[in-house]
Amino acid sequence: MSATRFDVLGVGNAIVDVLARVDEAFVQTHGLVKDAMLLIDEERADALYAAFPPGEEISGGSAANTLAGVASFGARGAYIGKVADDQLGGTFARDLRAAGVHFDTAPLSGGPSTARCLIAVPPDARRAMNTYLGASTLLDPEDIHRELVSSATIVFLEGYLFDREEAKAAYVRASEFAHAADRAVALTLSDVFCVERHRASFRQLVAHHVDVLFANEAELKSLYETDSFDEALAAVRAETRIAAVTRSEKGAVVVSGADEAHVPAVKIERLVDTTGAGDQFAAGFLTGFALGRDLETCGRLGVIAAGEVITHIGARPHASLKDLAVRAGLSLER
Repeated sequence: MSATRFDVLGVGNAIVDVLARVDEAFVQTHGLVKDAMLLIDEERADALYAAFPPGEEISGGSAANTLAGVASFGARGAYIGKVADDQLGGTFARDLRAAGVHFDTAPLSGGPSTARCLIAVPPDARRAMNTYLGASTLLDPEDIHRELVSSATIVFLEGYLFDREEAKAAYVRASEFAHAADRAVALTLSDVFCVERHRASFRQLVAHHVDVLFANEAELKSLYETDSFDEALAAVRAETRIAAVTRSEKGAVVVSGADEAHVPAVKIERLVDTTGAGDQFAAGFLTGFALGRDLETCGRLGVIAAGEVITHIGARPHASLKDLAVRAGLSLER
């Protein structure tokens, strides 16, 4: 394999996150669904935004959050995602570049506005995500450039982008470019609702294009339509090279052929917001993978990153993940 310019290249929905703490009454009044991501139209997005209490607005999107985590580990990251040529699009680009991630996808002119995700965080920290996808869905195969894909050790795809045929085609194109250059491809299932909408497409992608699959326990069981975690794990073990499955307070399980690693969750003082836990687990794992670490070390880097992000509001790390890894005795030297 030739030398690479980037460790991880992410492809996904380019979104600006709007996060706010709410009470249970707000959740009920506005019909929000906890532990899920619901797609909404622009009218609903405007109404919820107007009702939200003061919060914070930061660049988001699952794969973009992961790449911010990769950069926090000191690894080299790049990102492909579609924003509009508007104020929020500029905010997204500036935030991601400031985090140390390469981003140069051409913005959309004359179409939908930049996507935004309204994230309500109730007292129990079980997020309710409501997403207007806007310009982010208009990522096309033409936005996937062979040279950029070939320059990364692993290409990371997010399930949230799967709602247009053009996006699916972009993912297949990215996978084909990656494998032609002897690079690896990773996919995160993102959400149970995503799996339910796109199960057949996900199964095909996993079986034919994916080297590393990320899922939580519920997503994996939904993918294989079983109530048994062991059955789902056996199924994914047979279909893909590596699967990393998170299980909340139980930590994570990583399987690859006959190999299996169980990684305990890190202990935290207080759970504040679960937003971004899966994104950051992927950041740690992908960093370890790109650096050639074993499965257990990759998993440990993942739970370190997930453990950091759930201690504060927001889906991106506040502390240096590289420093946390070093403190845990994990070297990130090349």
